[in-house]
Amino acid sequence: MQPSRGVWVLGEERNGAIHPVSHELLAWGRGLADRLGEPLTCVILGENVHAQAEELVHHGADCVITAADPLLGTFLPDPYSRILTGLIKAHEPDVVLASATTMGRTLMPILAAELHTGLTADCTGLEIDPEERILLQSRPAIGGNVMATIKTPHHRPQMATVRPKSKRPLPRDPARSGEIIAHVVEAVELKSRIVRVGFEADPTTKASIQDADVVIAGGKGLQNAKKFARIFEIAEALDGTVGASRAAVDQGWASYAHQVGLSGKSVTPKLYMALGISGSANHLAGMASSERIVAINKDPEAGIFKVADFGIVGDLGEIVPILIRRLREIGGEDPGDASNA
Repeated sequence: MQPSRGVWVLGEERNGAIHPVSHELLAWGRGLADRLGEPLTCVILGENVHAQAEELVHHGADCVITAADPLLGTFLPDPYSRILTGLIKAHEPDVVLASATTMGRTLMPILAAELHTGLTADCTGLEIDPEERILLQSRPAIGGNVMATIKTPHHRPQMATVRPKSKRPLPRDPARSGEIIAHVVEAVELKSRIVRVGFEADPTTKASIQDADVVIAGGKGLQNAKKFARIFEIAEALDGTVGASRAAVDQGWASYAHQVGLSGKSVTPKLYMALGISGSANHLAGMASSERIVAINKDPEAGIFKVADFGIVGDLGEIVPILIRRLREIGGEDPGDASNA
């Protein structure tokens, strides 16, 4: 194996703009690159990425490689993996990181197979072994009950995905300068066996729970779909988004897009309110980094109270109507009948 250098992160463009997960990845990559004494490169594919590349430098990149074409404005596995495989083989980075988004979770396994290397998914921690100078990839295992540390000692690049919202972006530094390289996209690289025919939004999600500042989450303690539906009223009053435990999703009370936890999505909102959620290790791994956590549960020993900033022990059937009525009053609405919880 030839020696390879540098840390790469795969940025993301959505709807013509650089998505914030790109800045989070740069924060992960910056720490690793500094420990290795190597450069940090952000590679980003899309339609308008070259015009926005300097912003990635301001957020920590030493170099930005762009691949711009109208056909890359929507993520498609074939052209994305073909372009990135070629770039990685040509430049031989030591580490390649992506976010555990739909794009990252789809693309990284393809790249790992094409490059004959390993991949650790959904990491919550990344470090550099000071003696071996290799990547230590940490992630929950066995249902979140233990933390596994994984190495890729004999193959390169070392590849990992990290959960969105698992690290805060570095402060923007307009004084930073770096190199910007435009990869010339060839027609053969754009060929795809998949054709995007359209996009249909989930009508129950006003915004992605990973991007929301307020998440109101419900669990099996709400007992049934009718009672679970009341938390949409709370979310609406607080201009928030609804989250759900795995148990609530398994019951069919909410779609998978709402699921929080190891088996769902990680969130770090300014406010996370957990109603009827016991707080399994799976769930806590996806929301424990929220700025403020409010928990309501009838079990005083529920694990959710271990991470909560504020906790209420009580019957949701009594508390939810009071909460909805009070929020309506604060919002200047007619409180109406909020008793049917």
